[in-house]
Amino acid sequence: MGLTPQEALDLFNSDDLIGVGMAANEVRRKKTDPRVATYQIDRNINYTNFCTEYCSFCAFYRPMGSKEGYIQPLESIYQKIEEMLALGGNGVLLQGGLHPDLKIEWYENMLRSIHERYPQVHLHCFSAPEILCIAEVSELSIRDTIVRLRDAGLQSIPGGGAEILDDEVRHRIARLKCKSEEWELVHREAHKLGMRTTATMMFGCGEEYRHRVNHFERIRRIQEDGGGFTAFIPWIFAPEHTPLGKKVPETTAVDYLKTLAISRLYLDNIDHVQSSWLTPGIKVCQVGLQFGADDVGSILIEENVVYAAGVRNRTNEQELRRIITDAGYIPAQRDTLYRSYAVKPVADASQPAA
Repeated sequence: MGLTPQEALDLFNSDDLIGVGMAANEVRRKKTDPRVATYQIDRNINYTNFCTEYCSFCAFYRPMGSKEGYIQPLESIYQKIEEMLALGGNGVLLQGGLHPDLKIEWYENMLRSIHERYPQVHLHCFSAPEILCIAEVSELSIRDTIVRLRDAGLQSIPGGGAEILDDEVRHRIARLKCKSEEWELVHREAHKLGMRTTATMMFGCGEEYRHRVNHFERIRRIQEDGGGFTAFIPWIFAPEHTPLGKKVPETTAVDYLKTLAISRLYLDNIDHVQSSWLTPGIKVCQVGLQFGADDVGSILIEENVVYAAGVRNRTNEQELRRIITDAGYIPAQRDTLYRSYAVKPVADASQPAA
């Protein structure tokens, strides 16, 4: 049994960072192979940056009609996939803004075209807010929307759009975006259909510890009922160039590591917890492997959303393998569903930085 909400709050208020980390690492050793830490080579492709939600934490979106807005043509998406495959990649994360004019047929065509051309590529696409938008624009139920997307090639759903699953926080930072229950409904429907999804949390956006604990509790309940989450991925709000960034203090590495460890202890029914390098940086990501995480995420060949908020961290396969090795683990490439591939020598992983 994982932590109670009060126990989690007590840990958040504790000064024993190392003790919390050691407890989380013990859970990690029991959940996954204690010798191995994993990573992925995939690519984020943003098919559009037009969006109607105007979230205060986002510097990526462009309002409808903006000259800086775009919808990616299929040929451009194909080129990005070719580049990813050349680096030994195996998955694509398609995500975009909430576009009021793109109906489900447009998304079906995009998925089907990619799947037919690159059947070996795992399509991990469309956050819950995107699926809710597609359903609304297309006048479909959430279930029917997911079924049609799945039949066109969608294989799993990312956890984006969760931010903090507490409507007190959501109303303050993204009042036009979906409510917590709507995010939950999309993932529950996907799990009922046998589809795997991930759960995420963006913290450091002015929320209190109790809001983070409410988020953990909601995720744990969904997993108890459906069992469809492959991983939990906590990450820090990137404040630069965003309206919200001027109003909240910057999140520290200590806060990140403590939150990572408490998530591992609380979400004892989810197999994998990912340590992030994109916003905390590569060194903090490495330390996260001693605070309950068993995965360091993707090399992120292309990342535009957090980049727009001023984050300039970049990495490559060689560096991810090095930080895993230096932390005392065997690096193993995985796919989107956390199936590991054969371990290869570090020398074979050399490639230019992305």
